[in-house]
Amino acid sequence: MSRLPAWSEAFASDRLPDLPALPLEDARDWAFGGSTGAGVDLAIVDSGIDADHPDVGGVTSAVAMEPDDTLHEGYRAVEGPHEDLFGHGTACAAIVRSLAPDVALHSIRVLGSNLKGRGRMFHAGLLWAVDHGFDVANLSLSSKSDAMYAPLHEVADLAYFERTLLVCAANNQPGPTYPSEYASVVSVACQPGDDPWTLSANPKPPVEFGARGVDVEVAWLDGGSTVATGNSFAAPHVAAMAALILAKHPGLSPYQVKAVLQAVSDNAEIRTDVVRDTTDDAGSAAS
Repeated sequence: MSRLPAWSEAFASDRLPDLPALPLEDARDWAFGGSTGAGVDLAIVDSGIDADHPDVGGVTSAVAMEPDDTLHEGYRAVEGPHEDLFGHGTACAAIVRSLAPDVALHSIRVLGSNLKGRGRMFHAGLLWAVDHGFDVANLSLSSKSDAMYAPLHEVADLAYFERTLLVCAANNQPGPTYPSEYASVVSVACQPGDDPWTLSANPKPPVEFGARGVDVEVAWLDGGSTVATGNSFAAPHVAAMAALILAKHPGLSPYQVKAVLQAVSDNAEIRTDVVRDTTDDAGSAAS
């Protein structure tokens, strides 16, 4: 097994606590049983998507944020079909498609052929996702730049209130990166296992959820595939589950989706011992 990326140790089976769950007999069936993701718009903010890859099954829209120092913004948005410059975005898109086959995928390219990009491009891509009303955005990338902390925080908060759920992979190396550390997003790290439906919840910062992301066969360039490990590949598993939830329960806000994700996590359990009758408590502060 590959060496685990940073933050994954929190999701070791012997370290995860049992967490309270919704009082449902089968939380997963309630949350997304029978859902295919139909009607949900999900953006992959990454290196682009190979729409012709057999594991992707096409994209609904595409835009590339390209540097342009002649413009005040420092970039231009180029709409229309584009290629994946690295393979990373295609891998994430195919993971989403495997769990949520009827979701509408949208490619927002902000990374270049070296899997790097300007923070301004990243910021612009997030704004594009929010401005176009996408329900979920998968961010298997992050910024270490202190200069981007405030701008990314602002757009993450905007997404939260505009009902665009940001699912963010934690960095594979120790240290703070953004926007995965913001409370307004769903932060994800990888954990071992072969089950694509694995989901664990962590009550301690900085990463909230763990999903499959170790030695995963993923789609890649030229219609091919590769085996990879990283928090990048855990995030789209969670993004897909969020899409399934929203397809079955349209209108849920990001914080409600996050609560449902926690409730369907493998380490969630119904705690009947902490349920109590609070009927007599109401109105006591008014006396």
